[in-house]
Amino acid sequence: MRLSTRIGLAVGCAVPVLVLASGWLLLRLVAHDLHGAEDDHLRERAAAVLPDAGLLLRATANDRPKVADTRERRLYSAALDVGVRVVGPGGADFRGGPQPGLSVVLPASAATPVTVRAAGRSWRTLSLPVRDSRASGTVWVFAPDTADNTQLRLVRRRVLSMALLAAPLSGLLAWSAATGAARPLRRLTRRTAGLDPRTTARRPGPEPTGVTEVDELAATVRTVLARYDEQAARAAEALGTARSFSSAAAHELRTPLMSMGTNLDILTGHPGLPDPDRTEVLTDLHREHARLLGLLVMLRELGRGDLVEADAFRTVDVTEAADAAVADARRRVPDARIILRAAPGLTVHGWEPGLRLLLDNLLGNALTHGGDAQGRADVTVGVRGVGDQVVVTVDDRGPGVPAEARDRIFERFHRGPGSAGSGLGLTLVAQQAALHRGSVTVAGGPGGTGARFEVRLPSGGGSLPARRDWLIGTAGANRSQSFPKEPS
Repeated sequence: MRLSTRIGLAVGCAVPVLVLASGWLLLRLVAHDLHGAEDDHLRERAAAVLPDAGLLLRATANDRPKVADTRERRLYSAALDVGVRVVGPGGADFRGGPQPGLSVVLPASAATPVTVRAAGRSWRTLSLPVRDSRASGTVWVFAPDTADNTQLRLVRRRVLSMALLAAPLSGLLAWSAATGAARPLRRLTRRTAGLDPRTTARRPGPEPTGVTEVDELAATVRTVLARYDEQAARAAEALGTARSFSSAAAHELRTPLMSMGTNLDILTGHPGLPDPDRTEVLTDLHREHARLLGLLVMLRELGRGDLVEADAFRTVDVTEAADAAVADARRRVPDARIILRAAPGLTVHGWEPGLRLLLDNLLGNALTHGGDAQGRADVTVGVRGVGDQVVVTVDDRGPGVPAEARDRIFERFHRGPGSAGSGLGLTLVAQQAALHRGSVTVAGGPGGTGARFEVRLPSGGGSLPARRDWLIGTAGANRSQSFPKEPS
């Protein structure tokens, strides 16, 4: 059933009920007003006939028939349009004018007007005591109760007629009004009926209709479709990441697996291999195994960074994260000299596991390539606040990074000369910097010795990059697309 039909039926049923309720209240008010007017008239007539009633009872008590006749005529003249009855001692009874018959039982007294019904008629009656030193009795005055007759019947008929007329008329008017009010809703239905988010990117535009509820519904539809588009994009991104992961893993794992297979064939085919040669083959196997393990770990971390959601971000103390990363590095490489210079309480809105990965890989790179002439690693980690940014620097005393290679070291699978790593450590650093709307650069170390890696992170919150597929493209290309270049 259409909404307009429901509204029409509801109004068509509700309005007659309201009319009947209002009519009942109107009848009560009219009856009250009519009774009030009749009662005031009865009191006036009763006050007018009371003296004559007393004189009539006195003349009757003194046995003076002619005087009594005169007083009775004067009594009826004073009563005018009401009926009057005088009841005296000894059963004396004088009646005149419209009133109920003698068979109707009157109340013992009616100091205030009451209704008396007889033979299908009703009367308003009032009684007053006659107090005289020589005679006593009661005078009754009567008037037809018009409040229960003509006027109330007329009002009652009109109320019923209005209720019967209001039912279809109000229902039709409500249906017409509801049909007009629902017209913007029908237009919205037609606009959205042909939208299939699986086959088209067309969405209903923000066209105000002037009806608040319809505009709110249209906004809700747009929000739902936008969320669908967002989730579809994230699902496609996740699928692309999974495909890229498998492709990258297959490409990068092929060489070490083939090398391990060759070494295993040598061990299998030459059981009498001399000990020095056997030791060399086993060393190669251990090295390739470690390389495979590191590569898989790095690929997994890159995949996590591609799929992290905004609700995983919270306030992170960069100083505490740097202190924990330095402590872990000192345990791994006890011979290295690692210095931390960090101001306390520097925080960013970020993903804590990602920031730890960034710091761990910067430290790992510095410890691997930042040794001095004697081969001892000398690394300095700095954390400081610069305006609305938190700047993290990692300095080493190694040979540094040639200027022509500084744009390529963040690309995936890029390895320096003689590197045994996976080629993804600095790619992961660039990914996490972009994920936090920051930047990472490499330059010469202080004093012209070694290298300095500098990461700048905004201290406030921010949205995630629009594109985070670091397993498909190179790190350098994604860095230029994912986040704006930060000032140095």
